[in-house]
Amino acid sequence: MKVGLLQLNSTIGDFDGNVTRLLAGYVEACSRGADLVIAPEMFLCGYPPRDLLIRSDFIQRNLTVLEELAGRVGLIPLCLGFVDWNPERPGKPLFNSAGLLRAGKVEQKFQKVLLPTYDVFDEARYFEPGKLTQPFLVDGCRVGLTICEDIWNDEDFWSERHYRRDPVKELVAQGVDILVNLSASPWHQGKELTRLAMLQRVANDERLPLLQVNMVGGNDELIFDGQSIVVDQNGHCIHWGKSFQEEVVIVDLAVQKSDSIFPIISKEAQLYKALSLGIRDYVGKCGFKSVLCGLSGGIDSALTAVLAVEAVGAKNVMGIAMPSRFSSEGSLKDAKALATRLGIQFEVLPIEPAVAVVEEGFAGVFAGKPRNEAEENIQSRLRGLTLMALSNKFGSLVLTTGNKSEMAVGYCTLYGDMCGALAVIADLFKSEIYALSRWINRDGETIPWESITKPPSAELRPDQKDQDSLPPYEVLDSILEAFVVRNLCRSEIISMGHPAAMVDEIINKVIFSEYKRRQAAPGLKVSALAFGMGRRIPIAQGFRH
Repeated sequence: MKVGLLQLNSTIGDFDGNVTRLLAGYVEACSRGADLVIAPEMFLCGYPPRDLLIRSDFIQRNLTVLEELAGRVGLIPLCLGFVDWNPERPGKPLFNSAGLLRAGKVEQKFQKVLLPTYDVFDEARYFEPGKLTQPFLVDGCRVGLTICEDIWNDEDFWSERHYRRDPVKELVAQGVDILVNLSASPWHQGKELTRLAMLQRVANDERLPLLQVNMVGGNDELIFDGQSIVVDQNGHCIHWGKSFQEEVVIVDLAVQKSDSIFPIISKEAQLYKALSLGIRDYVGKCGFKSVLCGLSGGIDSALTAVLAVEAVGAKNVMGIAMPSRFSSEGSLKDAKALATRLGIQFEVLPIEPAVAVVEEGFAGVFAGKPRNEAEENIQSRLRGLTLMALSNKFGSLVLTTGNKSEMAVGYCTLYGDMCGALAVIADLFKSEIYALSRWINRDGETIPWESITKPPSAELRPDQKDQDSLPPYEVLDSILEAFVVRNLCRSEIISMGHPAAMVDEIINKVIFSEYKRRQAAPGLKVSALAFGMGRRIPIAQGFRH
């Protein structure tokens, strides 16, 4: 059998656009000899639609489009994901479903059995679990269909399983010949390797070929990597799809290939492609064409600008330097050098005159009080005002430049450097920022080396350095990774060799800064646990670690 995999980019709620993509992929796959064509989970409406699923008109539009699409499908079947009503009560009102479209009609429907409700997933909020698993026939071949999480419960792969049922085992018991999985599996670092190992184990355990088609593209914070996988009955990979780009692939299950097809892609290359795609889709799917960001001469804003150029092109990126009296000459020089190398529009808008006016206005009420972060943050907030004014005037989205280390401990200013529409590098620790920036410079100096090598500083007071207020970033990031990402407790972190007083200070900063993060721009998720939709911590709480 030849199977066409439509690794395509779906936009939430853009039913017409999604159907256009599907039909073009379907026609191409059929012309190249496919006997069956498969598309990702919930592709018709986009994933995850979140509370759009509460709207009956959204569900009905998805069903109407499904019937219209079926009318344009010929004898070669197309299998894709959509949302269906659950007619039974009591129970949740919807099913996360897949439809088999053939010969002008919706021939068969399938329901997702295992509904993830952890990390970024909240499917039990909307969907009723499917009760039945059933195969379908293609030219006498019995195909067992699963939807994303349905295949993530192999008892030989996971030491702890979330679910009692195993839809794969249920299908195998019905005598299927191949397994198919429709996925919308969001990416984070290392996810593609876990996914491959898990699918190989399932195929080898069941002695069946397994085909997984995965969505690609960015939807808000989530980035879908594609990298669709086909493994044979021995668990050998015979196809690994392209990363972070669309493709239509025909896989002939009768032709065996070796595992040598595994792509060798560095961590930094994956991050670069993922973040660029996340920006491109966020900007485009929100209806914008251009972006702007502040350029301080530092490494964070430099990396953000490089990624923006990769995402939307140099002509659609504007960099703004906003020096104050504390900005060094070198910082302005580095910002200009970066803009010149990238070929982006560059403007210098000094904020010092505005700072003087605002400080004069506060002179009376601040009288007798020592200068502190109140005055420092006036600068940051005037920069935020400047960027948002430019955004309003030119219709460009503002990209924020804060990293995960800063966001974790609150080393950022509400309504200042946190202003913007998308936090591009908010899920990268500072140490990862350095590694990715050096990777970008591997073949030549794109980011000025001075931006990478100089001590980081917010430049809000004379001779300020980040390490005046924070531990060295390699130490800080180790503590934050343990506490935020791995959820280790205080004693476990101390046992790693970190001083107790430092651990206490950092944990308290993380807890206290929750209110800031709740007001932050959405950040692109590239780690196993990011701030934002996958982490739900109360702001007002009394628990101390």
